[in-house]
Parts: sequence; structure tokens; C-alpha cells
Amino acid sequence: MGDTGKEEYKIHSFDVESQQLLKTAFKDPSSVDLEKVANVIVDQSLEDYVFSKEAGRICYTIIQAESKQTGQSIFRRSLLNRLQQEYKDRDELRGRSLQAWVCYVTFICNIFDYLKVNNMPMMALVNPVYDCLFRLAQPDSLQKEEEVDCLVLQLHRIGEQLEKMNSQRMDELFSLLRDGFLLQEGLSSLSQLLLLEIIEFRAAEWKMTDAAQKYYYSEVTD
Repeated sequence: MGDTGKEEYKIHSFDVESQQLLKTAFKDPSSVDLEKVANVIVDQSLEDYVFSKEAGRICYTIIQAESKQTGQSIFRRSLLNRLQQEYKDRDELRGRSLQAWVCYVTFICNIFDYLKVNNMPMMALVNPVYDCLFRLAQPDSLQKEEEVDCLVLQLHRIGEQLEKMNSQRMDELFSLLRDGFLLQEGLSSLSQLLLLEIIEFRAAEWKMTDAAQKYYYSEVTD
């Protein structure tokens, strides 16, 4: 029950009708339209960056409640269908709104982090997540601090899990990041710092050494 209370606290940014819909989904999922619930969560995630970072836990809570109550996975299927639809339109999304694009990547990585099958990440999400991160590693994206920041945050969060699922693609991704860091002109000093930090983070087997933490965090606060 404590977890449900926490999730209810995180939905205060929704309109009253949507808040009520989500609260009911936490407690009695079979009594609401779970496809509508999935769409409400995705729509909010594309608009609200703070929420996009929390949404995975909320989705996990609803999935657990539905499984316990009915043994079904209507919500999860609806959520993945909608994520797939946005994934297909990702270039258009990025062209329309950089903020919505960054929110989408944050959200899909959050879902990858929280939604597990037998304690393993969902295979269906591995390549879409990689494809989004590869897009963030392209030269035009590396020119934009918000995309570099998003890329580095996601790799901190799920890089180690992703590498276990497909190490070859992670090698390819970091080859792009190294080339960007070393060869690309016009990167801001913050973007260079973030790229160097994530390259070293992976080289240290996804752990932040004390020396690195001191160096990077003093740079950021200065």
C-alpha cells in the first residue's frame, strides 16, 4: 500500500480526471480502460520531463496490480504498443519538438529500467532503446547540450544493463561518442565534459571512481 501512496503523490501534475483514472488503476485496474491509462501516461511523459523520469515506476505499479488482480497484461501490451508507435515516428517527433524527443528517450529508458520479465530487461525494448541512444550520438545531436545531457543520464542509468543485452551495439555506440569527443568541432565545453565523463565511466566498468567524481563534480559546480 505504501508504494501506491507514493505513486499517487507523483501524479499531481495531471488534470483531475486523469488523476482519478490513475488512482483507480493503482487499486482496481480491471475497472478502468487500461489502454486509455497507458495513453494518458505516455502523453504526459512527452510533455513533462520530470514526470518522464518517474513514469517507469508508476507503470510498474499498475502492471503489478493488474497481474495480481486478473493475471492479465492489458496495460503492459497497450503501453508497449504506444511506445512502438512513438518509436516509429521518432524522427518526426525530434523535428517537431526537441523537448518532447528528450522526454520520449527518458521515458523509454525508464520503462526499460523498471519493466522486467523474470528479472531480465524486456528483449523487445533493447533495440529501440539502442536506436534512440544512437540518434543522440549523431553529430547534429552532439551539438545540442540537452541531447548530450539526456544521452549521458540514460547511460548512467541503464548502460550496464544494456551492455549485458548486446555488447556489440554498446561498443559501436561508444565508438561514435569517442569520435564525437575527439574529432567533432563546435561542441560546448559542458558537452565535452559529459562525453569524457561517460567514456571514463564505462571504462571503469560502469562505476564512478572517487577521483572522477571529485574532478567532474567540481568542474560542474565551478
